[in-house]
Amino acid sequence: MATPHVIDTYLDTLAGRLPADVVAELADGLGETYDHHRRRGLDPEQAAAAALTEFGHPHEVIAAFADMAPGRRVARTLLATGPVVGGCWAATLLTTGLWPTLPGAAHAILPLVLLAVITLLVVAWRGAYRRIRTAAIAATVGIVLIDATALTALVLLAPTVALLPTAAAAASAGRIALALRALPQLQTTST
Repeated sequence: MATPHVIDTYLDTLAGRLPADVVAELADGLGETYDHHRRRGLDPEQAAAAALTEFGHPHEVIAAFADMAPGRRVARTLLATGPVVGGCWAATLLTTGLWPTLPGAAHAILPLVLLAVITLLVVAWRGAYRRIRTAAIAATVGIVLIDATALTALVLLAPTVALLPTAAAAASAGRIALALRALPQLQTTST
């Protein structure tokens, strides 16, 4: 049975913003809902309108899928932990005298890399559905590299073991574990 044009237009709107497999699944559900309303005695236009009402506006559907995206959850978590981990490292660098011992390029590159990672996390958290996965993967890899570099620098440059650097190292190690655990899930998510 052919579906009314309004259903095709609805699915075309979703197809421009969601992965093909997701749209196909929604199309199946929408078709079943339409058929249900036809069996209840509604004419094609009424059945289509009732089915679309049940599914909601395309923007609501797209927003719901974006909110459930693993990349969005990872981005929220990394953004929430960022100030704590970053604060530990800032305090460590400033109170231990490690900042001046870092190579000069690190002083310029570190803020740029941090800004890039934060930007990617914001895109994954608030961006369009099709950008969430890519931004989340890039940001997660960036976080791992930043934390691994910080841990390496601490081991190579720290004169002694102290509470603040140990806390910063533990925070980074925990965030690396979180990021590495999230990566496989991000890579298998459809886009």
